[in-house]
Amino acid sequence: MWRRAWKPVAATTGVIGASTYLWYSTGRPSRPETVGFRIRVRDSEGKLAYQEMSAPLLAKEEVEKRLKENAVLETVASQDTIQWKRATVSLASNDPIEDANVHGVIPKDLLARGAAGDFLLFAVMDGHAGPYTSRLLTKTLIPAVSLQLSKASMGSNNKSASGVMEWVKSFFRSSSSSPSDLGPNGTAEALEHAFVSLDSELINAPLRVLAANIDQTAREKKILPDLSQDPMAIATIRPALSGSCAIAALIDTSQQKLYVACTGDSRAVAGVYEDNGDGSGSWRVEALSEDQTGRNPKEYTRVRSEHPSDDPSEVIRDGRVLGGLEPTRAFGDARYKWPREIQQVNEMRNPPALLKTPPYVTARPVVTQMPLSLVSESGEAKQKSTFRFLILATDGLWDRITSEEAVALVGGYLLGLKGSVPKASLPSLVPTTTGTATVNGKASNPEQRPGQWAFVDDHVGAHLLRNALAGADEMDLREVMSIPPPYSRRYRDDITVTVVYWEEQAPSAGPGVIKAKL
Repeated sequence: MWRRAWKPVAATTGVIGASTYLWYSTGRPSRPETVGFRIRVRDSEGKLAYQEMSAPLLAKEEVEKRLKENAVLETVASQDTIQWKRATVSLASNDPIEDANVHGVIPKDLLARGAAGDFLLFAVMDGHAGPYTSRLLTKTLIPAVSLQLSKASMGSNNKSASGVMEWVKSFFRSSSSSPSDLGPNGTAEALEHAFVSLDSELINAPLRVLAANIDQTAREKKILPDLSQDPMAIATIRPALSGSCAIAALIDTSQQKLYVACTGDSRAVAGVYEDNGDGSGSWRVEALSEDQTGRNPKEYTRVRSEHPSDDPSEVIRDGRVLGGLEPTRAFGDARYKWPREIQQVNEMRNPPALLKTPPYVTARPVVTQMPLSLVSESGEAKQKSTFRFLILATDGLWDRITSEEAVALVGGYLLGLKGSVPKASLPSLVPTTTGTATVNGKASNPEQRPGQWAFVDDHVGAHLLRNALAGADEMDLREVMSIPPPYSRRYRDDITVTVVYWEEQAPSAGPGVIKAKL
């Protein structure tokens, strides 16, 4: 995959003294190993060509450090005999990284008095055209979901500003309603409303700043104010113009229900253990989202149907919206949502050349639901089919491994596999079956290569990351990690992985949060 461009120290022949040998082997500095790679450039005639480049090859120790420096393991909630764990890891390819992640506990008793259990929310965001949208979502997504759950539990679908005041007032008055009254559809609708409302605020914020700074004279003369140095204008325009996919998992612990809201081409995959009753079993792979790009037939049909007056061949070109943006759903990306007149008047980034009838991109998520079959409260009765873990990851992971491989890797990790396992042998050691199949929205499936998987990490997220990059091939791992930004983007994307799983605990163990950085 990558060519190593290095020159070994020349070997000497004949009889030499010991002191001379030591000078060559230890005293004389050797030339560092390098990794060779190609980048695309334009030649003098403007044609695309390839240019050979090289970079220093990272030492094994440095690679190991980078793999795990953002790895976090945390117990986020404890209830009865169940502890919910979160293992998250991220690896940058862009500088700065455009991925982000967030998690939180939304106590039901804050939504309605007397409610039992909690909502656990986990999300990963895959930014593009800058990190600004994904970073903003880490601060706003959980409050937006909390607000919509609260409003729904109070029987309010009002999305106006007055709804916020009603939400605050609800804390100071008793209520007989509870989030359990929402039902599956109510919770799913609350997630959908949260995504849509949040994106609406994000997209419209810079326009409100602009309108607030235009006085009557400016309106009459059609002169726009210069807001290039205005902190509020900068803070709102960046998240609107950049963009981000987002996938969020909401676990209702009391109802044992999982909801996944997907906007974009990040992916959620669950691993369900099927017990055969004879000491053996298999892992059922449940894809809980579909990659939302123009290569997904559903998205292809949807986007084209929403723009009947456009040339159908231009709405989705080469699997991309207007030939440019790959995800068909995303937060931000105002260039695909604002009218051309607004974009041209404000002298922002040029709108897409094919833009005619925006918006072409939406943040409205597709929400899926799944019951969680866990151990009983006593921990004695075992289920034949038991939900064991959920993988949320940006497309940087899914570019390199399949959903089935990811479930087998996590399943093998939980079963205690150690060392190197030939890729051809893993299906027999960790059998998988397909429940809901993945709808791949990428140009091609991950490359199927021979080799070995590595079971050497204590952190399940780092375990997935290592195997997605190179498996047990140490030199391949060093090479792919050594290519610096921005050139690394051609070989690997930013990768963020969150694995949510549960462990049994003694009934006497109290609630708490345990954090460990690996």
